[in-house]
Amino acid sequence: MVVGEMQAVDADRSGSVAGMSAGGGVALGAAVARMERDLAAYRAVLPDRAVAEDQLAELARQSAGAPAPEQLRHSLLLIASALGSVSALTAPLAVLREAVEQELNR
Repeated sequence: MVVGEMQAVDADRSGSVAGMSAGGGVALGAAVARMERDLAAYRAVLPDRAVAEDQLAELARQSAGAPAPEQLRHSLLLIASALGSVSALTAPLAVLREAVEQELNR
């Protein structure tokens, strides 16, 4: 394993997206993918799961292009509203929030 690979693994384990801002949307795409995985693994019934999944798909679409700041904020707000009280999803939600903030500050 090369040093760069180790850093990527460590960053994923820690939940931080620091150092992953190599290009537009890279950190956001990684954070969305993690949130999608963790949400899929969380099997309990969530009344607003569909809303969160729809907004994650929207963020994934935006991470591939030029995201609109207001849409990024709106999607993050809806995801946080749908999942914010689920303690098992707190870490990936924090990573997603950090990635959106990075994207907004680019």
